[in-house]
Amino acid sequence: MGQQHDHSHSHGSANKNALFWAFILITAFMFVELVGGFLTNSLALLSDAGHMLSDSAALGLSLLALILGTREATADKSYGYRRFEIIAAALNGIALLVIAAVITIEAIRRFFSPPEVQSTGMLVIAVIGLLINILAAWILMRGDKDENLNIRSAFLHVIGDMLGSVGAIVAALLMMAFGWWLADPVASIIVAVLVAVSGLRVTREAAHVLMEGVPDRIDPASVRESLLTVDGVRDVHDLHIWSITPENPILTCHLTIGRETDPDQVLSSANRLLHDEYAIEHSTIQLETDGGGCPGPHGNCN
Repeated sequence: MGQQHDHSHSHGSANKNALFWAFILITAFMFVELVGGFLTNSLALLSDAGHMLSDSAALGLSLLALILGTREATADKSYGYRRFEIIAAALNGIALLVIAAVITIEAIRRFFSPPEVQSTGMLVIAVIGLLINILAAWILMRGDKDENLNIRSAFLHVIGDMLGSVGAIVAALLMMAFGWWLADPVASIIVAVLVAVSGLRVTREAAHVLMEGVPDRIDPASVRESLLTVDGVRDVHDLHIWSITPENPILTCHLTIGRETDPDQVLSSANRLLHDEYAIEHSTIQLETDGGGCPGPHGNCN
């Protein structure tokens, strides 16, 4: 049996800096928007403030996850704390769904009795909020949002909040121009839908990782066929591909080889293929000679 344990280098420092400054921006303006929502009686602003509260908690939790993820592995936690960032992402997604439900309930109530809103103050605060969110999104884009689920979930939080600010701006303009007070709960419903969509996406992705699902960019059938092209390999079975985090795929499998085949050469070729073609840097491969079978009962491998 041969093992290869390589570790990919992360963009940890850039991710931490991005999360820290985005956290500072969002948290500071969240208090401004909360006070502004109460002063102007705008549900759209209060909804956006609630979303920003979720953003702030998500960013803080994501930052904590990245910090914990750098801790060294221990005997009882052999993969360290990297999986904590997936748990944090799942909590972020669930928080978004809860926020969406609260916004929807209050918006429905206001449809039946729309209160008057101080639209001018609402417009000013919403415009400032939009600018703050654009800056936070730009900061997060400098992190590794394509591979790191925590950065991506935080980025989606901010994008949803940015669109919420746009909705609040449109609602404020409609109320200023036409006195259409229903624009406020309508904008709130739009925010709730955007928040729910982001929440479902992040929760689904986190659940896939926690259920040891195959990373989206890897096709197990293709991996199996590729391994069969390695000189000396006659069969591939018990192939499992999962990830600790989306950027850290892991593979285990059994390869059946001929009795005269050089096992070291097979291991070297297989690991090189997995690294070069599928970016799998952590693999554990068990070699079996043709006809030898697996060591389990009745020759079965589990």
